[in-house]
Amino acid sequence: MRKIYLSLGSNQGSRLNNLQTACIEISNYALKINASSPIYETAPWGKSDQPWFYNLLLEIDSPYEPDQLLEICLHIEKKLGRIRKIKWDQRIIDIDILYFGDLVIETESLKIPHPEIQNRRFNLLPLVVLNPLLIHPILKKNQKELLAHCDDDLTCHLTTEKLNHDLL
Repeated sequence: MRKIYLSLGSNQGSRLNNLQTACIEISNYALKINASSPIYETAPWGKSDQPWFYNLLLEIDSPYEPDQLLEICLHIEKKLGRIRKIKWDQRIIDIDILYFGDLVIETESLKIPHPEIQNRRFNLLPLVVLNPLLIHPILKKNQKELLAHCDDDLTCHLTTEKLNHDLL
């Protein structure tokens, strides 16, 4: 099986509940959650005048092709109430595909690996927890190396919040 990593973020309403609900929805699509990172609280990236985010990463198995997985992620976001108005604006839930094995995909609607991984501490910290030696298929560096060279200085710290894995 290919290692697939999803990034989940929320900065509206009950951030923890939004992450938990998104994980339940992901499980409802026959997407097996193998591991989840700790939850990090992070300063907003790209647009600073909004509430802070809760972020976490999931390692999943998927019977779907990348474009099908993207459609599922978008459907879950919409079902949970995400409205896309302004890029990087606050949101109930955001689900991004970071890696899909070692695939490299670049279409108008889907880019894998996610083009901003190496620039986002809130992605790299949990990736280092889940799979520090995972190689970026384009940059040919592992997650620890990417984190060591990341210029993102936005605050990103562990929370004491935890997912209820019994619900997944």
